Amino acid sequence: MSDSDKTTKPQDAPATEGKTPYSTFPLSTTHGPRDQRSFHGKPEDWKRVAPKRTFGGKVRRSGCAAALALLLCAAPAGAAWAQTYPTKPIRFIVGFVPGGGTDMMARALSRKLSDSMGQQVIVDNRAGGGGLIAAVTAAKALPDGYTLFAGTISTLATNVSMYSKLPYDPVRDFAPVTLTTMSPYLLLVHPSAPVATLKEFIALAKATPGRLNYASASSGGGNHLAQEMFKFMAGIDIVHVPYKGAAEQLTALIAGEVQASFIQVQVALPQVRGGRLKVLAITSAQRLAVVPEVPTIAEAGVPGYEATSWQGVVVPARTPRAIVGRLYGEIAKALQTPEVKERLAAEGSTPGGITPEEFAAHIKSEIAKWAKVVRASGAKAD
Repeated sequence: MSDSDKTTKPQDAPATEGKTPYSTFPLSTTHGPRDQRSFHGKPEDWKRVAPKRTFGGKVRRSGCAAALALLLCAAPAGAAWAQTYPTKPIRFIVGFVPGGGTDMMARALSRKLSDSMGQQVIVDNRAGGGGLIAAVTAAKALPDGYTLFAGTISTLATNVSMYSKLPYDPVRDFAPVTLTTMSPYLLLVHPSAPVATLKEFIALAKATPGRLNYASASSGGGNHLAQEMFKFMAGIDIVHVPYKGAAEQLTALIAGEVQASFIQVQVALPQVRGGRLKVLAITSAQRLAVVPEVPTIAEAGVPGYEATSWQGVVVPARTPRAIVGRLYGEIAKALQTPEVKERLAAEGSTPGGITPEEFAAHIKSEIAKWAKVVRASGAKAD
């Protein structure tokens, strides 16, 4: 049994999750032929549809009218509730182990949100299944604004094509809040590798097909497919070895268990500067200021190549729009603080902050883009 199989399954959602909030009741007042009011025919026929009266002559409302009245009363209360949000701690679910890029970003945001929103934002790591366990847990959570999910390129885009039966739908089951960061990967090798440039690595791989291997943070993750696209465009055959999270992936490369890997800049850079890893190229379209000496893969030997990892915050579908708007405003403000901007720049990342609508469009476009890579490479996670 693999480590991912041993991961604790998502906890069952609270019993209240099955209840439909008042704000989602349909506003239709038509209950079928027996309740449809018709003012044609004889007056005596109208008795069948006339309102029933209680003692004292007052009209007794139908079930539909009562529900509508309840809705009208509940609407102002719901708006007021959104204005007082949050009134208790917020859970921020991360689908990977501590130490990876997603976890690092979530913890940085959680500190800022805790300060600005007046309630503690607690990071909850639910590692396993390439983020599947966390995604399912978040999708089933109550849509009340007290569960955030640190979505990634894998959990919100590539998994759609990588799994034949995905247990959640990134578009249907989540409400996008905003994109938080975009980060390229570094193509890294163990210091003992007999290569110094990307062209030498490609030549070695072509000379020894199927003998070199590369690590990923998970099957179907962003860096997995970025490497599959690299294999396809470079015309090489190297073997994929998945790990459970970026921390394990990094450890395996440093230990020499694998020969190469694509790892996010913020995770890998300290190891490169410490001499424990050797960098050959970067996956972005342009060189980064934080590592200006590192060439892009496109300029170093594979023209046209570009791949970027990204992260964002989503909440369960049907979360009130007012709460989504509040979260968007707070996160976008946090991303623009000098502290966060300087940190992201030092890590080679670009801050996000696009609107919920723009993030929704970005997710859909990424699903389509990586579906083509999956078809071309034949990669599958199940």
